Amino acid sequence: MTVKSAKSPKHEGSFQKYISINTSIVLSPVIVSILYHFHPKAMEAEKASLIPKRRDISRTKSSAHDELHSFRSWLRWMCVDQSTGYTFCLSWLVFIVFTIVIPTLSHFYLACSDCDNRHARPHDSHVQLSLSTMATLSFLCLSRFVRVYGLRRFLFFDKLCNESDTVRKGYTEQLDSSLKILFVFVAPCFTAEAAYKIWWYSSGATAIPFFGNAMVSDAVACTLELASWLYRTVVFFLVCVLFRLICHLQILRLQDFAQVFHVDSDVEDVLREHLRIRRHLRIISHRYRVFILWALILVTISQFTSLLDTTRSTADLSIFKTGELALVSVSLLAGIMILLRCATRITHKAQGVTCLAAKWHVCATIESFDPPDIDTETPPMGVLTNQVFSHDASASDNDDAGSEDELDSTKLIPAYARSTISFQKRQALVTYFENNRAGITVFGFMLDRTSLHTIVMIEMSLVLWLLGKTVGIS
Repeated sequence: MTVKSAKSPKHEGSFQKYISINTSIVLSPVIVSILYHFHPKAMEAEKASLIPKRRDISRTKSSAHDELHSFRSWLRWMCVDQSTGYTFCLSWLVFIVFTIVIPTLSHFYLACSDCDNRHARPHDSHVQLSLSTMATLSFLCLSRFVRVYGLRRFLFFDKLCNESDTVRKGYTEQLDSSLKILFVFVAPCFTAEAAYKIWWYSSGATAIPFFGNAMVSDAVACTLELASWLYRTVVFFLVCVLFRLICHLQILRLQDFAQVFHVDSDVEDVLREHLRIRRHLRIISHRYRVFILWALILVTISQFTSLLDTTRSTADLSIFKTGELALVSVSLLAGIMILLRCATRITHKAQGVTCLAAKWHVCATIESFDPPDIDTETPPMGVLTNQVFSHDASASDNDDAGSEDELDSTKLIPAYARSTISFQKRQALVTYFENNRAGITVFGFMLDRTSLHTIVMIEMSLVLWLLGKTVGIS
């Protein structure tokens, strides 16, 4: 009588496999410890291989020689860098000296009260208060931007790793030219102010014997006043130029986004990219809404008070007395125009996506209906008749539209989506664009061309009225 084995051949194989797995599990910590003891480098390499790699970390970290190296150096030279404790204290010290101390001393101690009629400065308080107020607002907003977000994150350089090469290259070039744009706005104002101050001190308006020598005292006082003027105007225009730089990045992204309608794209991918652009526009609006709103309020108040001051019956108006007042008004208006133009432009480009999507939907719908076979089917009346409009009617018009980009193009779009995207999906996407307009907002109010026309009409009316009263320009 034979006794059957407790393990059949089928179960014997699974049992051996189970024993081998448990043995490897038990012995694996021992083997790992031995490898770590004799080959620690191999263990570190093994750990590094298990950690998932992130390509965007190297781009989000700040480096001493990255894209912002020259820009940081310029900010440090202008004493507005607050990256370290030393630069933070130095930045606030320079701000207090050039924005509060020197203008106060200039108004109460350097203004010549007993000078002749040509050298009197009756509007100096308004000039100093307007510049210092705007410089204070700009400095506080800039300090908050750098302290809370960091310069790299505030300028969206940490997001460039997800953009195309065209967007990265265009944004880097725009960053390099931002300082030139700042110089273009600051240089004329500073030149006019320097000419006026040099004339005012050199013509013997006042003599302040701080150093025992009238010429040395006047030279020092003139230099300090010019430095204060330069610092306040640079800080104000710097925040405006940074807003222009950030808006230019979003315009580059919108132009790059327009390419999805020229290739075979999926509706879900198009929707995700548009939602990402809308999210960034909402972030920009949230960061700059306080600055834009208060800048508009302060500039408007400044223009109204200037008009009330210059339209008095006892006001003695001449270019020597009111030249600085007109120069301050023009400078503040130029900064406001930078903000409004950039906000309106990016809103126009963002809303232009709706027109582009509608045109893409129309072209795809037209191409989806093939003409009937004339040999086998009786063609409709429209096929036999001549065309009312020629296909080449717009060919000659394209020669004059060289400055149009993809968002403003008037050319037809090839229907790449005819075979992959249904009519319902295209219609849903166009409906979404029509009901979700993107752009720059200030506490819910869209900065579009309608708001731009209203604000420009009010501000330009005030400035032109003031220029007509001060320097005779109307």
